Amino acid sequence: MTDPDTGRPIVAELGRPETPEETWARKDTARRARREHQTAFNLVLALIASLGIVLFLVAVVVRPDQSIDRAVDYRPVAEQADVSGATLVVPTLPSGYTSNHADYQSGSARGVAVWTIGLLTPDSQYIGMHQGIDANDTWIADQLDQQPATGSRTIDGTEWTVYDRRDEGRDAGNNAYALVTTSGSDTVVLAGTADDRSFRTVATAVGKQLRD
Repeated sequence: MTDPDTGRPIVAELGRPETPEETWARKDTARRARREHQTAFNLVLALIASLGIVLFLVAVVVRPDQSIDRAVDYRPVAEQADVSGATLVVPTLPSGYTSNHADYQSGSARGVAVWTIGLLTPDSQYIGMHQGIDANDTWIADQLDQQPATGSRTIDGTEWTVYDRRDEGRDAGNNAYALVTTSGSDTVVLAGTADDRSFRTVATAVGKQLRD
């Protein structure tokens, strides 16, 4: 229906034609509503796209075939290591002891060749064995976080220097307790979170090989 005087459409809600100001306000409101709807729609699309990218990366990123807790046989690693003028310590341990890491580095930051074995005890505690070949005092201090010795003990005929930081709790990390011994050109550091019995078991096996 149109107004006979103006020829303009009559708005039912108003009962008359819109004024120019009312027409502008109506169209402006419609434009703002469209923009807000479009913004919300674009945000949803962006979130969906981001989620898709994350899922894609999770699906395609190369992951190791084995977990960090994988079992490692350190014996063949020691046999294959290119070592000159030294024998790597390969302790024979009772059933229940496993290894999650074995590595030989011919030269560390201190110029010391290092043979490392990460050992897990039957109660899932950790003991790291670090054999430094022609090690110096600086290298030894580095292994022990520059901490002073707290005593000494003899285990199955081998004298060990003790570094006991168990009273520090988590602040001591994997060096809560450590034993150090030197035999010829070899210095062995045992450091970890295990109890005295497990340290004694590992130290006995290490000391036996050093003597042999």
